[in-house]
Amino acid sequence: MYAFSRDFGRKGTYIEAISALDIALWDVWGKSLDRPVHALLGGAHRDRVGAYATGGYYSDRYADQAAAIAELREQAQTYVGSGFNALKVKIGLLPVALDAQRVAVVRESIGTEIALLVDANHAYNAATAIRMGRALEDQGVLWFEEPVVPEDRDGYRRVRDAVDVPIAGGEAEFTRYGFRSLLTHGCVDIIQPDICAMGGFSEFTKVLALASSFGVLTVPHVWGSGVALAAATHALAVIPATPHTYAPVPLENAPVIEYDRSPNALRDDLLTEGFPLTDGSVAVPQGPGLGVQIDEDVLRHYTTASATVSR
Repeated sequence: MYAFSRDFGRKGTYIEAISALDIALWDVWGKSLDRPVHALLGGAHRDRVGAYATGGYYSDRYADQAAAIAELREQAQTYVGSGFNALKVKIGLLPVALDAQRVAVVRESIGTEIALLVDANHAYNAATAIRMGRALEDQGVLWFEEPVVPEDRDGYRRVRDAVDVPIAGGEAEFTRYGFRSLLTHGCVDIIQPDICAMGGFSEFTKVLALASSFGVLTVPHVWGSGVALAAATHALAVIPATPHTYAPVPLENAPVIEYDRSPNALRDDLLTEGFPLTDGSVAVPQGPGLGVQIDEDVLRHYTTASATVSR
């Protein structure tokens, strides 16, 4: 399929479609053998994965800094109260000084023992990202995600060379070839392939091998449905400590799973059993295939079909 669409589909929607089919085929293979996908991928290093809460989004009142700060502080405290040991907040919509204030408020709210990550969703050019990165250093931020647009390899390298905060990226990249470019250009400290977008499990295994050869930690990006979350848990289960250590530390040499906190019925209702948070982590499914079941009624409720056009 990739070879068929190579002339016009090396990135984007074509690869995402291939990813969906690839994940489905690994699920079928696992069920046919009565084995979980992580066993087929080589075996699990862990049966639970530490989770970080993705939140701290900009509300409709983002221009009202006082109201937005109060809301952000409350969100951060709620995540910690729910059992998370790490959380990620959004930056990039406001001037650097105001976003730096948002990050400082979160740090003050959660204390120094909770890991803090930030995600710019490629909002900056390199010069602005460096300014932001220096502000993040003061708050002990453990990763700066997508500081510049994914095409700007030199910008990534400039930011990584200029600041001490680890640089993460890759959710907008596709196949081993795109990730090879990120790695050979020295763009990231943490690479984030999205299993549902970049080529499925089959490509993920190749990217994981590439990243390990560069000494870069692989932490898959997770977004969308309950199936995406299930696929990510299997991928995260097979990622070894990088580098190997007797007692891996999350975000230093062990991966963590993204656990988005925005409302999402396709994540929260689509599976008959979800992924509850326990002691700051989620369990890796042990059933055959992906180890999850779809609620067919929910699937039908959210399914749409385009009308057939007659000629």
